[in-house]
Amino acid sequence: MLLCIAGLGASFSAHADDGTDDRFVFSGSGANLSVASGGGSGSLGWLHNFSPSTLIGLGGEYDVLANAHWGFGSVSGSATLGPANARTSVYADVHEGAGDIGGTHHFDYSNVGAGVYQSIGTHFSLQLEDRQFDIDTSHGNLPKVGASVLWQTWVQTQAAYQKSVNGNLGTSLGSTRIDFFTKPINLLVGGAWGQGSPAVLNIQTNEILPGSGKLHEYYGGFSKTAGRHQVSLVADYLELSGVKRETLTLTYIFDLRSGSSK
Repeated sequence: MLLCIAGLGASFSAHADDGTDDRFVFSGSGANLSVASGGGSGSLGWLHNFSPSTLIGLGGEYDVLANAHWGFGSVSGSATLGPANARTSVYADVHEGAGDIGGTHHFDYSNVGAGVYQSIGTHFSLQLEDRQFDIDTSHGNLPKVGASVLWQTWVQTQAAYQKSVNGNLGTSLGSTRIDFFTKPINLLVGGAWGQGSPAVLNIQTNEILPGSGKLHEYYGGFSKTAGRHQVSLVADYLELSGVKRETLTLTYIFDLRSGSSK
């Protein structure tokens, strides 16, 4: 889940506006492949705000897809500095594990990233990130540049571009996302397109798929918060060189502090 704990931290830290906070994150997904049996994943995470602007996260995830399975542990952190109209947020995350394909081929799994968000005024922000992949025989760096605009208090758009610069990833991806913040629920829609590689197909789930080539991905979903509880459901469709995959992911977050007496 790599809109990951680092990504979660950027949004959740705003809610811990009067001290520390702890959240537990549970996530599960099911996937269907057009050329083989599908699979699924499960994850468990913990998020802790030391202060309104400092967040750490710990987690673990296990994935199964066709005849492959892998698991990894995660550590992440973020910190935000500066006034409201010129905030600088830095973050980093480490995902380390291993897996197996067909019971005969073992591989190591490593996904390490770091980046910075810089707000310019109260409605615009820029993102710079670099991510290092070392998954089975695929390895290399995937830098990312992105921007987001908060048009109104209820709608935000994001766009990003990623291109591998070394190794054998052979990846070049553009992506967009729109979030709608409404009172009953929050909605999101987005997509990605370009040249894909098995190690970095789906940055949300870290799934390894066969082949490489033209990639198209579309997703949409919603989230609902009620007191201590937040639930989100996201549907994802991905196609790479004729291989199609549909995924449905359910995430539940329990906040130990929200809704408690103050």
